[in-house]
Amino acid sequence: EFGDREVPSRIEDLIIYELHMGALGFGSPKPGTLEDAIRLLDHLVELGVNAVELLPLSEFGGGAANWGYATSHHFAIEFSGGGRDQYKFFVKACHRRGIAVIMDVVYNHFAHNAERAESRYDSNWADHDIYYWYEGTPFDYVQPDGGYIDNMSTAYAPRYHEDMVRKLFTSSAVVLLHEFHVDGFRVDQTTSIHSYNRLHADGREVSDANIFGAKLLREFGRTLRMFKPGVLLMAEDHSDWYEVTLPCEFGGMGFDARWYADFYHHLVGDTDKGQDYAKLLFTASRLQEHALAMDYFAGALEATKAKRIVYHESHDEAGNSKGPFRDGEWDQSDKDKEYTSHRTIRVVVNDAPLIGETRRYAESRCRFAYGMTVLSAGTPMFLFGEEVGAERRFKYNTVLQNKENLLELGKSSGAQLFRFYSELNRLRLSWPALRDRNIEVIYVHNVNRVLVYHRWDADQQLLVVGSLNDHSFDQGYWFFSTLLRNGTWLEIFNSDASVYGGNNVGNYAGKVNATVGHMNCIIPANGFVVFRHVEN
Repeated sequence: EFGDREVPSRIEDLIIYELHMGALGFGSPKPGTLEDAIRLLDHLVELGVNAVELLPLSEFGGGAANWGYATSHHFAIEFSGGGRDQYKFFVKACHRRGIAVIMDVVYNHFAHNAERAESRYDSNWADHDIYYWYEGTPFDYVQPDGGYIDNMSTAYAPRYHEDMVRKLFTSSAVVLLHEFHVDGFRVDQTTSIHSYNRLHADGREVSDANIFGAKLLREFGRTLRMFKPGVLLMAEDHSDWYEVTLPCEFGGMGFDARWYADFYHHLVGDTDKGQDYAKLLFTASRLQEHALAMDYFAGALEATKAKRIVYHESHDEAGNSKGPFRDGEWDQSDKDKEYTSHRTIRVVVNDAPLIGETRRYAESRCRFAYGMTVLSAGTPMFLFGEEVGAERRFKYNTVLQNKENLLELGKSSGAQLFRFYSELNRLRLSWPALRDRNIEVIYVHNVNRVLVYHRWDADQQLLVVGSLNDHSFDQGYWFFSTLLRNGTWLEIFNSDASVYGGNNVGNYAGKVNATVGHMNCIIPANGFVVFRHVEN
């Protein structure tokens, strides 16, 4: 099952590639399969990632043409994609290449189709529904569905107070861990499970549902760690509740890290968030000579040290969130999604045609976006296709129409971006200080669109100097910080290198001196440079 490359076992050592099986099968009008995913693995090895997170594969409605979040049978693997046996081959193929496998699982709702979900399996009465939580009886409400529980997901909340419902979720995960040798789990929208539960009839909070939802998550973490103490557990959690990442032995849920959506909103920001978010790249694409809220983003950067999964693009934000770009495929079925989000390479140029200099300009900003992600103190993740400049929206119900051949793009228009991703990934994996949780922003200038932050461990000191200014500081940029370590700094990475499609503006792998908190270095436009401390 295993080869020469070690499979990572610490959350800090992961670089996660979020992949949807259905978007593969290049050249075919049908959804991709696990066999197609196996064919992509050498691409991932060359890319330098060491973990793959598959969107949900438990049997779901839609025949693998959608995202897979409508799980209907937790003990089955989507048959149209290859089923249980093929999934075992996929896990084995990943492990032989040193790639950890993360399974995305959905416990906050069930399949929307009630018949498929086996709703009311042995009773027509809603309050006897074996799966869904129901408050009171149908006679208590004007409409019979008033007693169900909404939780800001796409269907009613499960019946968390039933032991067998909680055991269904937990034991299905144990099977994936024990029989399939999955390395970890990403649990979808845990805040819907422990915090968002509201009565459908009038929206009042149902505290018991929150309590029992939290009980499920504690049982989940405790049970999986009993079978495999080192299992990797990640929560899509939008709360700051400390119990989510509190170890199981102290009464917590035991997640290693939680998704940090605010990092995306501050860095890219093509969603409907307000002015309390930086939205750096989206704002820069529309206001070229304008100060950016680099200080807001600096706060998000420092927050990445608190057990976070960070990303500049995920499945939700690549074309399915509310945003500024009109959806040409919109219809009334998505009442509030006429204007949505987009892929990074389209956001950074305000959806301009990606030709000539506009393409080069877009790629430079894409490099900045990924650089801030992978050089943060969180565990980095990105959506498939970002590494080759994929530009078609990733919408949940248009997966097949918007397929892009990642392998071909990696050898043509996306080749330089792919090289950048590969070499930056290897930089993170080769420097322990970049996988430590230590981070401190030491300089910010909103008008100049510059920020500088420090990464370190006991043996290494690194400095990241980034700019979203449309003009390079090719004559040098002076900055001062009482937190800057004096001595000699050596440039070890430049996002603007010509091999990445840049203009080669940088410090040419040279040394720069810092004296009494002052430093002068060259910074490329829409780019960043990385230094390591070599002499006091």
